[in-house]
Amino acid sequence: MLKSMTGFGRAERAIGRKTFLIDIKSLNGKQFDLSLRLPALVKPFEFDIRKTLAEGLNRGSVDCTISLKETGDATPVVINTDLARAYYHTLEGLSKELGMDTSNILNAIIKLPEVITPSSETLSDDEWQELQGLIKEAVADLNKHRENEGSILEQELRKRIENILSLQTEITPLDAQRQENIRDGIVKLLEEKVGKDNYDENRLEQELIYYIEKIDITEEMVRLQNHCNYFMEILAENTDIKGKKLSFVLQEIGREINTTGSKAYDAAIQKIVVMMKDELEKAKEQVLNVL
Repeated sequence: MLKSMTGFGRAERAIGRKTFLIDIKSLNGKQFDLSLRLPALVKPFEFDIRKTLAEGLNRGSVDCTISLKETGDATPVVINTDLARAYYHTLEGLSKELGMDTSNILNAIIKLPEVITPSSETLSDDEWQELQGLIKEAVADLNKHRENEGSILEQELRKRIENILSLQTEITPLDAQRQENIRDGIVKLLEEKVGKDNYDENRLEQELIYYIEKIDITEEMVRLQNHCNYFMEILAENTDIKGKKLSFVLQEIGREINTTGSKAYDAAIQKIVVMMKDELEKAKEQVLNVL
């Protein structure tokens, strides 16, 4: 079963006299990339929170916000009076210089960074354990969404690989006719340019065998079949993380399709190769979202 890297998780709970709300959003990304916003009293646990999220989500571009709602008595705040005075003297001088009213300077100062900060209150060990459990709930909710998205991705990827295999079966009968056409074309050209009695037929047969072996696509067709089968096997594996492996296999599938196209020298086969490439590109777009 596949997991998508895209998902959303949410969890909310009252812990003591505080209510915490956790929102986590995940998008596709090559590695685990976390943007984390925390209230001040949770800051001491930032490293543990990052570790919990990394272990639970593994990969993706993750945006996590932990919000705090006070449900009991108001938490006291600290006013940085020295910083406020410095702001005041600077703003007062600037206001006078510009001829502006100085009566509302205090209202502006209290909105400036670090002037008013929460008290140094932090979580107790028990509260932290509850909060960590709440974070895991939000992660589990997000992973549930990832699984739902992953099931859709799996269906889409299976469809693309099945289409490639179906197109491959159309090449087999064309390949035999292609070799015959190439041989007839070379013989016809020699007869027109050199004359039917002016070339060695035995030598021609040897050269034709050598040339046709060089443009033979049998090995490419066998490897393409094997790579597609392996892709399907990976989809069926009971592991959560398989996006990178699937991406590598798609690269190998693309290599065999490209080689087939370059060796084909046949308009009908080239047309099928183009359709296979189209299916492959669609698969590559989808696999970017796979965990």
